[in-house]
Amino acid sequence: MHRHPMDELDNLTTSSTTGISPLIGIQEVQELSDDATPEPSSVSFVLSFSNLTYSVKIRRTFTIPTCFPLKNSLGAVEDPVETQNKFSDTKILLNDISGEGKEGEILAVLGASGSGKSTLIDALANRIAKGSLKGSMTLNGEALESRLLKVISAYVMQDDLLFPMLTVEETLMFSAELRLPRSISKSKKKARVEALIDQLGLQSAANTMIGDEGHRGVSGGERRRVSIGIDIIHDPILLFLDKPTSGLDSTSAFMVVKVLHRIAQSGSIVIMSIHQPSYRIIGLLDHLIFLSRGQTVYTGSPTNLPLFFSEFGHPIPENENPTEFALDLIRELEESSGGSIKSLVEFNKSWQNIRYPQNSNSDKLGLTLKDAISASISKGKLVSGAINHTISTFVNPFWFEIAVLIKRSIKNSKRTPRLLVARLVTVLVTGFILATVFWQLDNSPRGVLERLGFTAFAVSTTFYNCVQALPVFLQERYIFMRETAYNTYRRSSYVLSHSIVAIPAVVSLSIAFAATTFWAVGLAGGVSGFFFFFVTILASFWAGSSFVTLLSGVVPHIMLGYVVGVALLAYFLLLCGFFISEDRIPPYWIWFHYMSLVKYPFEGILQNEFDSPNKCFVRGVQMFDNTPLEVVSSDMKVRLLKILSDSLGMNLTPSTCVTTGVDILRNQGVTDLSKWSCIWVTVAWGFFFRILFYFCLLLGSKNKRS
Repeated sequence: MHRHPMDELDNLTTSSTTGISPLIGIQEVQELSDDATPEPSSVSFVLSFSNLTYSVKIRRTFTIPTCFPLKNSLGAVEDPVETQNKFSDTKILLNDISGEGKEGEILAVLGASGSGKSTLIDALANRIAKGSLKGSMTLNGEALESRLLKVISAYVMQDDLLFPMLTVEETLMFSAELRLPRSISKSKKKARVEALIDQLGLQSAANTMIGDEGHRGVSGGERRRVSIGIDIIHDPILLFLDKPTSGLDSTSAFMVVKVLHRIAQSGSIVIMSIHQPSYRIIGLLDHLIFLSRGQTVYTGSPTNLPLFFSEFGHPIPENENPTEFALDLIRELEESSGGSIKSLVEFNKSWQNIRYPQNSNSDKLGLTLKDAISASISKGKLVSGAINHTISTFVNPFWFEIAVLIKRSIKNSKRTPRLLVARLVTVLVTGFILATVFWQLDNSPRGVLERLGFTAFAVSTTFYNCVQALPVFLQERYIFMRETAYNTYRRSSYVLSHSIVAIPAVVSLSIAFAATTFWAVGLAGGVSGFFFFFVTILASFWAGSSFVTLLSGVVPHIMLGYVVGVALLAYFLLLCGFFISEDRIPPYWIWFHYMSLVKYPFEGILQNEFDSPNKCFVRGVQMFDNTPLEVVSSDMKVRLLKILSDSLGMNLTPSTCVTTGVDILRNQGVTDLSKWSCIWVTVAWGFFFRILFYFCLLLGSKNKRS
């Protein structure tokens, strides 16, 4: 039985010469000279890929025949072959790409914008749909299954997707909680985080917030290293990075690549795309692949670049950056006519065949993939799969993921209380205005109309207030996609934790609104009536919050989400039964009446107000209110009432009850459901929207190219 590497943590110390955590299971790394090559026996993993081809369908574009040459956005004349392909049904993004990455090395993919760098990284990281990518990819000669690749690898996106209000240490600690098994104690996870901070060179920024546009935080280079850290917390065997130095100054870029060099030396295969590396960065790269329009124009060691271009007839001048020269030359060949870039592609193929004849020895390392992974785990790699040497889809149980996600969300929200405060202030101000406008309503016919108006506005206010929470998931969307792409946690865990975190805010807003309005307006029912009113508002906030959450999962942009959300809520209010009763709604719109979120809490509160056969709202002469006869004198109203009594054969006096609360409900069409049934339907809508949100995440966050 293997002893778990975390159990030996207390007996290990960090290597001072390399800065690599012993937790990763690495012995002290010795400095290698520029021309030194690792012994084949020391390499445990080789990732090989061959004949990778990927194309996408594009729309045909109508062009007007012209005798003038077509030019691109840079003003250069386009290659006639490429111009023809531009208007065809498919566009080839990768064309027969082959290569390999070895443990302990950095494989860098270079090329101009649009050359296919990011596409190749996505292809190797299994971020392209299975049927779209042609070719093969093996690890130690064995085909890589998608499930296994997710566990043994990590992918660092170009953008730094982090929670801005968490510190560097907190960010890495939450990543450790989610990516490392629950059986590893919190103290050992903390030790892993501290060792990783040391390895990433983030000691001085450990307690600094990540920050964003409105909050000062870590520097760009430190932010990028944190992005790398959260994805390598489990010490993966394969690490893919999309332009990790993009947007950084030369010093920060060098620091990032230096960290990647250490990670590679710790026993990982590092594959990244990069644009115009500096001299210092080139010294840290082991293998290069240059791409042009999806084709390989060079693959090999950086030290062989001068020889390659010299034999091609374009020697690199002394004291010039070889990669910059190569990229500039490739760009010139791309923009020249006559297919010059194709000559470089063909020259590379022949040059590779002469210098490196094809052989399959690189894949035969003496260990099967399973044995190599097991041996790597024994040395401390792949911490998330180190329990009993098994590889599982998710390293933590469902409930544990929920607990960690709730804790992280609460900590981040506590440091950004502005949204909740803004919503609370909005609710209190709205409640205050409603309380003063509808102060102590009476039970007259006008009071009935005013109660109806107050109820419709109060319910719609709860839903409109929820729209303010629209940016919450939209800001977390890409963090969620990054974390779930490699099984950090289940999508269902996120949905449940997101729902649970919303409850305290919903309860506090409901209490504030109910307490501000119920007693001031003079609604019916006393204490029990207040409780029902509060529960109805709470159910409305819950359904509204769930509706906005679903909307944020469907609509990717904040402004578009506001437009769609406000419009739908306006339609819900229009057809809830207040402006037009149910029996008067056109049959082709009646379906929307039953879908209206405002309908059910509106009807529930009305029943709480009027569902009493003993409570009278119109007596005797009040029946003339809100009619043209309202302006006549009281004596005339009494005489009219007597005449009406004689005509109908009824005894109608000024104190006779003409309309009860039940009559009002009947006139409003509120007869289908009881008041508690209205609440349950509203709550059910909330759960229904959360379930739809889950399926939206399940189907819409595959994070793969089609």
